Amino acid sequence: MPKKQFAVILSGCGHQDGAEVHEATLTLWAIHKNGAEYHCYAPDIKQHHVLNHITGEEMSEQRNVLIESARIARGKIASLATFSPESVDGLVIPGGFGAAKNLSSYAFDGAACTVNNHVAKAIKAMHAAGKPIGALCIAPVIVAKVLGDVNLTIGQDSATAANLAAMGAKHTPTLPGEIVIDRQNKLVTTPCYMLNSRVDQIADGADNLIKAMLEMMT
Repeated sequence: MPKKQFAVILSGCGHQDGAEVHEATLTLWAIHKNGAEYHCYAPDIKQHHVLNHITGEEMSEQRNVLIESARIARGKIASLATFSPESVDGLVIPGGFGAAKNLSSYAFDGAACTVNNHVAKAIKAMHAAGKPIGALCIAPVIVAKVLGDVNLTIGQDSATAANLAAMGAKHTPTLPGEIVIDRQNKLVTTPCYMLNSRVDQIADGADNLIKAMLEMMT
């Protein structure tokens, strides 16, 4: 039987201004651990800004989301503009502030945010094809903004849950490593660092998410 194929959308490199490295890496680990393959994508756009990950202060430089994401993907990554839903069986979006700053404007606009056109197109195409979508940490807000009436989790944060409700989504509170499965929309979400999680709990969440997505593919 051919291996199932996952597309993973990255949003840079580093949790303050890009993809959360643990979430991204452990998603890739979970995909291989469970006998599937992954293909990394990122939008070929400028990062919203660059932060010093020690001080949290903004730096006077500009970086590209695709080029920064290539650090995690070890160079094996493609522009999201080239993504074809026919080529994969599932789509996963790790979290990090890059999801809320680069893939969308959620960090600045909340429930009124916009989503990058290529990201929205990929989500809509996978949903229309009946293929599962996974989102970690803050990334579920992107799916909620694009699809609206979905059931998902971002952990326990009441302000984010209120924004999800404003987008038309239903929020289910979770603990570290837990997942929420929306079978009707083939959506799986896990809270990761939206909670005060350890790295092993991030691994548990990613592993549970990928396993649930694989079950939906059979």
